[in-house]
Amino acid sequence: MTPEISDGYLRRLGLARPPRPTVAALFALQRAHLERIPYENVDIQLGRAPGIDPELSARRFAAGRGGYCFHLNGGFALLLETLGYEVTRHLGGVLGAADRERRDVSGDHLALTVRAEGEEFFVDAGLGDGPYEPLPLRAGTYRQGGFTYELAPLEDGDGGGGAGWRYVNDGGPCPVVNFRSAPAVTADFEAEHLRLSTSPDSGFVRTLALLRRDATGIDVLRGRVLSRIEPGKETSEQVLDAPEELWAVVGGVFGRELDDLTPVDRAALWAAVCRSHEAWLADRAGSAVG
Repeated sequence: MTPEISDGYLRRLGLARPPRPTVAALFALQRAHLERIPYENVDIQLGRAPGIDPELSARRFAAGRGGYCFHLNGGFALLLETLGYEVTRHLGGVLGAADRERRDVSGDHLALTVRAEGEEFFVDAGLGDGPYEPLPLRAGTYRQGGFTYELAPLEDGDGGGGAGWRYVNDGGPCPVVNFRSAPAVTADFEAEHLRLSTSPDSGFVRTLALLRRDATGIDVLRGRVLSRIEPGKETSEQVLDAPEELWAVVGGVFGRELDDLTPVDRAALWAAVCRSHEAWLADRAGSAVG
């Protein structure tokens, strides 16, 4: 990564370049990343999914964009390496709560581990609802701002052990991530990125989604529904009824500037959001009847 790109990236994070790759700096970098660079799929909704080359992702972040896990963790890994951290990329897979006991890894998530000052951490800026700060890469239960997370060794399918790790967040929309210990490279995620960003069956293609994590909770936009999740509080929901409301929320709450969108793009995005919202309402009504 060139100094120009890394400087722009750090400006987006609101941080100065750390003089050394310390644990404290790593924690500050993850917090800023989650607060300032959203998990989002605006370009996928418009049918122009960006590639997952880490330098391309870093350039996009510096320009005010976000992305999903392959972009967010890919770009973040490159920045951390540029700052002197030892970073390992891993094949991961996101699972629902009902699949918590599964041990397979689908490859639909890029997970990171980072070594700093002799310690190893699970680092993730690409879940949207993930930990606000890195977690020590050792088995245990960890509390952050009212949220509870778990890390446990992931045995392989033959029960041999040592194959990877399982991360659990019972309070979020992405509750379980399995990831292999073996290192991975960007090319290992290309096929899954193509599927997730172009297949009509993919949730990223069907529904606009933005997530942003801060110290006390998670902001979530799915279609036209804006939610705020905070432990110990009732989740708030607001339906956005006009495109101007949507643009204000995307830029104001999530920091995803839409200055790259033409009026035609905005009209297409609003139409897609309305279609997915109507489908969601129909599904909810059908579930209520059932």
